[in-house]
Amino acid sequence: MNIDRRDAINAYIQNRGEITLKELEELFPDVSSMTLRRDLAYLEQKDEIIRVRGGAKSIRSLSNIKEEIYSLRETENKDAKMKIAKKALQFIETGRSVFLDSGTTTMCLARSLPDENLFILTSGPNIGLEMIKKNKPSVTLIGGQLNRDNISVSGLQSLNFLNAINVDIAFIAASGFSIDSGFTSGNFDECELKRFIMKKARKRIMLMDTTKIDKNMPFTFGTLEDIDILICDKKLPEDILEAAKEHNVEIY
Repeated sequence: MNIDRRDAINAYIQNRGEITLKELEELFPDVSSMTLRRDLAYLEQKDEIIRVRGGAKSIRSLSNIKEEIYSLRETENKDAKMKIAKKALQFIETGRSVFLDSGTTTMCLARSLPDENLFILTSGPNIGLEMIKKNKPSVTLIGGQLNRDNISVSGLQSLNFLNAINVDIAFIAASGFSIDSGFTSGNFDECELKRFIMKKARKRIMLMDTTKIDKNMPFTFGTLEDIDILICDKKLPEDILEAAKEHNVEIY
């Protein structure tokens, strides 16, 4: 009987995407609330659902949301990102070790790269898959913890792996920037990876569309003095231009 009820609960959640405990109690009026909670705990252990406050959601529905979030971000400011990518191409040097950060702007750059002998290192699995569509570049993926929101890997494993890698040119993306807070990210582990790369790379190039200006995320991974080149889609405000000049940062 428990199996039949749990199968029915699972089928309902998979079909609807979610359920509240109140709905569950209405569907099974003869079953105690405690028993229904145990049913949800059982389904969570089977990786069918994830319990949330007041109910549960299907794993599949959460995955779809993550994909939609990334897909939506990929279409935002697409012209600006492509403009940045085209500007960045002038800094690509054949035979060099090139780091491509995760993110939608660096994905635009990956798609624009010529089919040449490059040693590509990336923290974005989707960027790695994009790069192997070309014949000549060598592609290395960083290992580590996968972040579903940004489709990126980071964490201690990533840092240990990078410790043995040489990087000539690093193309880095930021989620936000202000003169006071610097370049910021919403994920601590990704922030640590970006900071590490900026110390390793011979040339550090920040790719950032102007919608990121004065948008501060929780974690700072660098400032203007930590980069060599800043590529944007539009002319920057005068205060940022002055600060960049002070730190010998080239603006494109």
